[in-house]
Parts: sequence; C-alpha cells; structure tokens
Amino acid sequence: MTPARTARAGDPERGTLDKAADENFPVAPFFLPRAWRADLMAVYGFARLVDDIGDGDLAPGGADARLLGVSPEEAKDRLALLDAFEADLRKVFDSTPGHPLLRRLQPTVRRTGLTPEPFLALIAANRQDQLVQRYETYDDLLAYCELSANPVGRLVLSVTGTSTPERIRLSDAVCTALQIVEHLQDVAEDLGRDRIYLPAEDMKRFHVQEADLATPTAGASARALVAYEAERARNLLNEGTPLVGSVHGRLKLLLAGFVAGGRAAIRAIAAAEYDVLPGPPKPGKIQLLREVGVTLRGEG
Repeated sequence: MTPARTARAGDPERGTLDKAADENFPVAPFFLPRAWRADLMAVYGFARLVDDIGDGDLAPGGADARLLGVSPEEAKDRLALLDAFEADLRKVFDSTPGHPLLRRLQPTVRRTGLTPEPFLALIAANRQDQLVQRYETYDDLLAYCELSANPVGRLVLSVTGTSTPERIRLSDAVCTALQIVEHLQDVAEDLGRDRIYLPAEDMKRFHVQEADLATPTAGASARALVAYEAERARNLLNEGTPLVGSVHGRLKLLLAGFVAGGRAAIRAIAAAEYDVLPGPPKPGKIQLLREVGVTLRGEG
C-alpha cells in the first residue's frame, strides 16, 4: 500500500481532499478569499468522493462504507454505496449527515443557498457509470457530461454568487470540454474498468476497434480519433472562454485557471502525438501558467 493509500484508509476525509493536487485545474488556489476556498474544497470533497465510489477507488478497510451505514457485505456494491451516499447527502439539507465530507459541505450549503439538484446529478452520473459502459453518439456523451461535469461549474458559480443564465451556458461548455479531455487522457484506465467514452460512431468512422485501445501504444487510426475528439474539446473551451471575461478580480483568475488547465492538457495530448495509451499526457506547470496568461489576455 502506498503512503497516499495508507492516509486514505486512516483518514478518508483527508485522503479524498488530497487528490485535488492531481487535477488538471486548480481547485481552490491560495489567492481566493478564505471563505471561497473552504466552500470550493467542500464541493470538491463531495465530487471526488462520489467519483471514487463510482470508480471503486475507495481505500481498503471500508471506512467510507461504515460512515455511510453500509454493511461489510454490501461494501463492494457500488450502487448500494451510491444509494447510501445520496441518503446521507439529503441529510445535509435537513439534518446531520454521517460522512465527514458531507458534514464539511453542510455549512457551505447553508451559507450559499446551494440546492440538492447539482449534487444529485453527480450521483446520477456515477450510477450511470455502473450501468452504461459505451456511448453510441457524441450527443449521448454530451448528455452524460450534463450529469458528470456541468454541475461542478454551476456549483462554482453559485458558491461565488455569480450565477446567471449566460454564465451557466458558458460554464457548461467549459466543463463538458474538461470532461472530454479527462476521458481522452484516461482512455487506457477507463478501458481497464470496461468503460469507453469515445463515441462508437466516431470509432467506426476512424476504423478503430476496441482491441486497438488495449495496445501499449496507439496506431494511426486511434491517434486520428483522439485528435478529432481533442479538437471538439478545444472548440468547446473556446466557446466557453468568454466566461472568464464576464467576471472580475480573483474569480477571473480562477476561471482562467480552469480554461487554461483544459488547454494545457490538450497541448500535452498533442505533444504526445495523440498517443494516450501509455498513460495520461499531463501538462507541466510552466505550460499551465503560459495558458493562464493567454486566457487572461483573451487570446485563442
């Protein structure tokens, strides 16, 4: 067991929050007001934990299951865990939840007036992951991103008191793009979970079979497919980038970080010549900072 896993088993709350350092974008950077940082980390803790439940990435020992009131016999049943997590989430809004990450979330919900809907959507996305392993069309994938990604951006806008219909529309474009980029980085990892987030119609168009995604390195057809999906993500990021210019101050820098994280990840994928199968292409800090500057200047 790695040190990170050891910490996760002993302290499920801390172990989940520590994963923020591995994301493509800054979760709650130091330059934000302290209250925003606390609220954003509370939201992140929820989102990260529900993904860990859906992916089967909870630490050995069953601490999370016990906190959610799930018996040892059901602890490996992801749908049972998600049901218990939803029940505990609902307590955030009317009583006291059992899991410490949900107790951490409760003051944020009360202070900012968050509603259950975006949290329930994220749980629904992880339920869908247990039942749907392939997506036939790009529109099918976009519908999944409506559940799995877009609620996060909406929560950020709500926490910072900047939510408007137009900002929500732009945020949805950015969040969907970030989700697609993450799927491209994790093609091999997702396949190991028997999940493919590359639309089947696109795989057919580029003559890519599932077996082509299980090789150590990608062939020309698979690289062309990844490049095609990366361009779609880039276009979505560009569509949503005006969100950055619609706000001011430190929030502008935060949102620029989100967009820049996606752009830098796409550049890393391109630098790997779209061969994502050996492992996730990750951007360096210098590239990320460069992309933040480009985004803040309003350049494409």
